[in-house]
Amino acid sequence: MHEDHGKEEREEFGELIKFTFAGFAGGLGLGWLFDRLGFQQNPLGEWLVRVLAGEGESLLEGIFAIRKKIAGEVHSLAQAYGWGKLVGMTVPWWVDLISRLAGVDVYGWEGFYIPYLYAMSDQIGANVAGFIYLYRHEGNLGRTFRRYRGNPVMLASLFVILIVPFGLLTARLLGFSPTTNLFVALETIAANLCWLPPLVGVVVERRKRRR
Repeated sequence: MHEDHGKEEREEFGELIKFTFAGFAGGLGLGWLFDRLGFQQNPLGEWLVRVLAGEGESLLEGIFAIRKKIAGEVHSLAQAYGWGKLVGMTVPWWVDLISRLAGVDVYGWEGFYIPYLYAMSDQIGANVAGFIYLYRHEGNLGRTFRRYRGNPVMLASLFVILIVPFGLLTARLLGFSPTTNLFVALETIAANLCWLPPLVGVVVERRKRRR
């Protein structure tokens, strides 16, 4: 039974990785198209590009989690991850809009948090959902934190959440500015390390299977 669950978990995390790279491809393609059409620095165009490049996988992962729920399959960490990403993905939309209305230079260093949120707000949601999933299984905060610290997927998720803003801020301070839709897509993709935690999940489950 444990082996079957491990196989299911591994396959589900594998699907999440595919979703992420599908979003990357969509963001790059849309960014290239908008640039060809002359829509550089268009707020709506940039929003669409960032949604695909930074959150395209969240839509697909949310559908994945809903599909598993409807099918009545056993709730897993991968599914909790998908639900969390779906819930967290709308946060940057409002932050982006409010920032523009407030006059923030979204192309300068002070706007670095916008691509961060597009790339990582869903990851933050996934991390929180993963913690809740572990807590429901343990029923105790102390044991939950111990399982969290011992879970490579959750630790990889926390790592990318904490490291990405430093990379984005550094790039902006060094002069990078996403003044085209293609640059918007590339910046968001570079910040979107959401593929790393599921990859860790796949590797861990494969090692368990070999043992």
